[in-house]
Amino acid sequence: MTKVIAITGKGGTGKTAITSLLIRHLTRTDKLVLAIDADPDTNLPETLGCETIKTVGDMKQFMQDERDNFPPDINKESIFESKIYEILEEMPKYDLIVMGRPEGSGCYCYVNNLLRGIMDKVVKNYDVVILDTEAGLEHFSRKIIRDVDDLIVVTDGSRRGLRTAERIRELTEELETNIRNIYVVANKVTDANKEEIKKTAKDLDLELIGTVPMDSMIAERDLKGLPLFDLPDDSVAVQEVGKIAEKLGL
Repeated sequence: MTKVIAITGKGGTGKTAITSLLIRHLTRTDKLVLAIDADPDTNLPETLGCETIKTVGDMKQFMQDERDNFPPDINKESIFESKIYEILEEMPKYDLIVMGRPEGSGCYCYVNNLLRGIMDKVVKNYDVVILDTEAGLEHFSRKIIRDVDDLIVVTDGSRRGLRTAERIRELTEELETNIRNIYVVANKVTDANKEEIKKTAKDLDLELIGTVPMDSMIAERDLKGLPLFDLPDDSVAVQEVGKIAEKLGL
């Protein structure tokens, strides 16, 4: 069975960094891993040290532009599926799909329906699928990925950040999404606020599964534009994300 993990959180919390470190951990195992950058800002490839040229958004645009030119009897899903596999980046330890966003206006309900069926097929080829999603959960209502086993909400060390996690939990219930578990990871944690974060999370009935320390190695690599995927094993963030992965059964 494929395990699907989605990572979300408001901007600036470091959700993409946590995503890349989870992928880094998984590449040290024997699991088949698919990483999906579902954030239109498309930052995951850079943190992984991977360059991509085409996105699913490009393919959606192609299908939208050409839909009236296809012969009536042609299987449009087969065409779109072949396009998706064209843009799938096969890295040494994982595969990567970048969703991106289509250019121009118009309704993409038709290609979203095609994509939904294709992604059902694609994810079944892997042991673990990791999604780096955009902030908020409205995109889950489109159900491009129908079932999510674990939703990880990345927050900073503030009470306001944990309140955001609480609202995301409430939103999942309103949207009736197929999310089995919701966890919180506090990022950029210091000794000064660690215990207060734990207390606040408990008060809000949030399941805190990790407190990732402020890591100077990440700050340095961000400044230089270097991938986080190559962080050494003695990175405090790498070590804490490893513990989180174990709690998730990875």
